[in-house]
Amino acid sequence: QVQLVESGGGLVQAGGSLRLSCAASGRTFSNYNTGWFRQAPGKEREFVAAISWSGSRKYYIDSVKGRFTISRDNAKNTVYLQMNSLKPEDTAVYYCAADRSGILHTTAASYDYWGQGTQVTVSS
Repeated sequence: QVQLVESGGGLVQAGGSLRLSCAASGRTFSNYNTGWFRQAPGKEREFVAAISWSGSRKYYIDSVKGRFTISRDNAKNTVYLQMNSLKPEDTAVYYCAADRSGILHTTAASYDYWGQGTQVTVSS
C-alpha cells in the first residue's frame, strides 16, 4: 500500500508559477512510476505528466510541454510538478498517482494508488 499526499496548489495569476509536491509513504516509493492528472469541473480526469521510478523517463501531454516539468527525489519519497506560464485553462484539481507495473502509463485506470488532490486556480 502506498499513501500519497499532494500539496502546493493555490490561486495564481495567468503567467505565474506553482510547484506541486506529491509525498509518499508506505511501500518503497522508488519502485513506482508516478503520474500527475488533473480534473476540471464537469470534465473527465486528464493525464498531465508521468515519470518513471528512476526518473530517467518522462512524458507530458502536449498542452503542458515546455511549461511543466515533472521530477522526483526518491530519497525524500516525493514527486514534483513545476508549473510555469500558467494559463486559466490549467485550472483544475491536480492528483498524483502511483503504479508499479514498470510501464509509463497515461491512463488513469492503469494507476493503483491516488492522492486526494490539490486545487490549482489560475486567474486571467
